[in-house]
Parts: sequence; structure tokens; C-alpha cells
Amino acid sequence: MQAGNAIKFLIIGAAAIAAIFYSSTFVVDQAQYAVKIRLGDPITTYTEPGLYFKLPFVTKIFHIDNRLLSYDADPRSIITKDKKEMEVDNYAKWRVVDPLQFYKAMRGGSISEAQARLNDIIYSQVRRVLGNHTLSEIVSGNTEFVRNAASGVISNVEAISVRREIIDEITLNSKENATDLGIEVVDVRIKRADLPKANSEAVYGRMIAERRRDAKRYRSEGEEQKLGIMSEADRDRIKIIAEVQKQAEEIRGDADAKALTVYADAYGRDPEFFMFQRSHEAYREVLQEGTTLLFSSERDFFRELK
Repeated sequence: MQAGNAIKFLIIGAAAIAAIFYSSTFVVDQAQYAVKIRLGDPITTYTEPGLYFKLPFVTKIFHIDNRLLSYDADPRSIITKDKKEMEVDNYAKWRVVDPLQFYKAMRGGSISEAQARLNDIIYSQVRRVLGNHTLSEIVSGNTEFVRNAASGVISNVEAISVRREIIDEITLNSKENATDLGIEVVDVRIKRADLPKANSEAVYGRMIAERRRDAKRYRSEGEEQKLGIMSEADRDRIKIIAEVQKQAEEIRGDADAKALTVYADAYGRDPEFFMFQRSHEAYREVLQEGTTLLFSSERDFFRELK
């Protein structure tokens, strides 16, 4: 009987000791910060992982995620410098860097509550920064190209990326404004910046009309160039043919002159033989098989046949 009671007391004592030890310790995970709170007031922060002790029942531990977190905002409307409405969808990377300040600012709130506060900060900066730029600057991404394109001159100078400047300015301003929350805004990015549907349709219609006008101009310029090339080719062809014909006439004239010289030389040496040879050549050309000629046999043409 006494042995049984002793065992019960041992079990109860061990359970009480285990309960006291459990309520007197807490673990800080590698992916967490911890804030020790006593009677509602934060007194200590823990940033290194490990096993720590606390006063049981009067001390609470508030755990905070210390990893790099993502926040994806819903698309919202902003007004650009040239009074154009845009739908902007952005996201941010952030982390808690001061757990004590975070706890005080959030009053014990959760990460989702912190993201709601962060949403207001980032959206206000997106709206302010984009409101200082025109729609063309935001869409094209550089002022140099927009300025030169408007004046009709494309410069070879490297263009300044306005989009990069916009992102850097939004990130820097958001980071400064989130310091009071114990939060570091690492990066803010714009996923999409679109016109509202009605404006988009009007812009697309204007772009299509501009492309058609450009295509018509290009076709007209191409047709003009084609006619110019064809006209120049025709002139060159006529010039080449005339030059070749001129050379052919000169060569033919030289050949005829040489032939006449040869004939004259031959005629001067032996006129009778020359006449005989020329007559036989004429006979071969004229008197083909089946040829009938009605001439007087007394003509000189037939003299060599007699």
C-alpha cells in the first residue's frame, strides 16, 4: 500500500516537474525571431535559434517569421503625369529586421496584418512615383528615346532607363517608410502596367491605324523606288544596245571595206578569172535544183555557160 502511494507520488512529481520545465522553456526556430512578453510588455528579443528559459505562467513568447517574404498586391488604378489612368499590379519582397519594433508597431498582430500595413505604404509610393512620369515614359522605359522620337531624331546616346529609376525610387521610399514597422522592404517590382480596357481598345485602334498608314507609306515608297530602278535599267539597256549596235556596224563596215579591198585586188590581178569565179558563185546561189529562169541566152549572166 505504501509502495503504491510512493509510486503515485513519484509519477505526479515527475509530471509536475515536466510541466514546470515545459512552461519554463521555449525554442526559437532557425526561421523565427522571438519576443519575450511579461505582463503585456515586451522585454527581450531573441534572434538566434536555440532553447531558452522563461518564468512560467507570467511570461509569453511571441514568434515572428524572419525569412524573406513575398507580398503580391491586387491591381490598382493610378493616374500618370499626363492624366492617363493605368492598372498597376506590383509585388514586393520584405523581411522583419527588428522584432521588438515589429511587435510594438503591430501590437502583437500577425504577418497578414503587417502585409496589410505594407500594402498601404507601397501603393502610396507606387501612386506617387508613377504620377510623376508620363504614360510614354512608363511604357517605353526610357526618356531619351521618347524625347528623340518626338523630335524625329534618334540619338546614339545610351538611353536612361526610367523604369529602373521608378523601381529603385519606389523601393527606397517604401523601405524608409516601413522602418517604423521593424520591416525592411528588399525589393518592389511592377508585374504589369496596363491601360483600362476601354483605353486599351482605343490605343490598339490607334496603333493599328498608324501601322496601316506606315505600311501604305512603305508600299508607296517601294513602288516609287521600283519605278526608278526599272526606268534606270531601261535607260541602261537602251544605251548598251545602242553601243553594241554601233560597234557591230563599225565591225561590219570594216569587214566590208576589207572585202572590197580583197575583191578589188583580185580583180586588178586577173579580171577574167575574177569574173569567171564570181559568175560561178552566182550560179550556185541562183540555179538551185528545180529552178526555172526566163532570160535570153545572150545575156551576160549566161556567158560563162556557153
